[in-house]
Amino acid sequence: MGTVFSFDVRMAADCDGARMRAGLVAAVAALHRADELFSTYRRDSEVSRLARGELALADCAPDVTQVLGLCETEERLSDGWFTAGYGGGSGLDPTGLVKGWAVERAARMLASSGAAAVCLNGGGDVQLHGGPWRVGISDPLSPGGLVAVIETDESLAVATSGPAERGCHIVDPHTGAPPAGGLASVTVVTPGLTQADARATAAYAMGERARDWLERLPDTEGFAVAADGSIWQTSGFARHLAKQDRPDAPAA
Repeated sequence: MGTVFSFDVRMAADCDGARMRAGLVAAVAALHRADELFSTYRRDSEVSRLARGELALADCAPDVTQVLGLCETEERLSDGWFTAGYGGGSGLDPTGLVKGWAVERAARMLASSGAAAVCLNGGGDVQLHGGPWRVGISDPLSPGGLVAVIETDESLAVATSGPAERGCHIVDPHTGAPPAGGLASVTVVTPGLTQADARATAAYAMGERARDWLERLPDTEGFAVAADGSIWQTSGFARHLAKQDRPDAPAA
């Protein structure tokens, strides 16, 4: 998928080591399989063949059908600000969701293999199980810095979209031009990375409209840094912040 994946796995005291190692091997294989199926850079991937009309959706692997169905759901929820382009005349590219889906699935495999806690990071998008965990949100305007820290001991996903790391790779799906909303980055927190990944993509494309949209979504919170350095967050985001970053936290 053109990025780096890292695994932090904490084993329970009574965990079967052989079972855990097998789970790790299976999780890595699942990530490679996702790349084989969904990469838009591989001419032989099922998504590339489907986009060229060489393969019917009915003949694709079940994972492809599942992912495209999830893309359609997120497209409806975002009023088209997220789209994989399928059937819309703009090609087929589920990139904005599939990495999150693949990471979430791989993390779930590790958890079911006996891990007490899992942190799986795919290119900066993170799926957590167990804990405690602390996840920093990078400052898009100050490389190496953080704007906030999330703290959790439950299953949680954190996804960030913006141009800081890869340049402008998200466009307004209605115009095909770079988003005009003035955001430097937007971070979305949900229980699962499938939704967090897609919603962060949509929110960045929306710009300032994203705040009200994220407020309306269940189990979804957002945090954004604007190009001028100002910050906004949804009403429930503060509960995910590390204690020292919470508005009601006592001064150190």
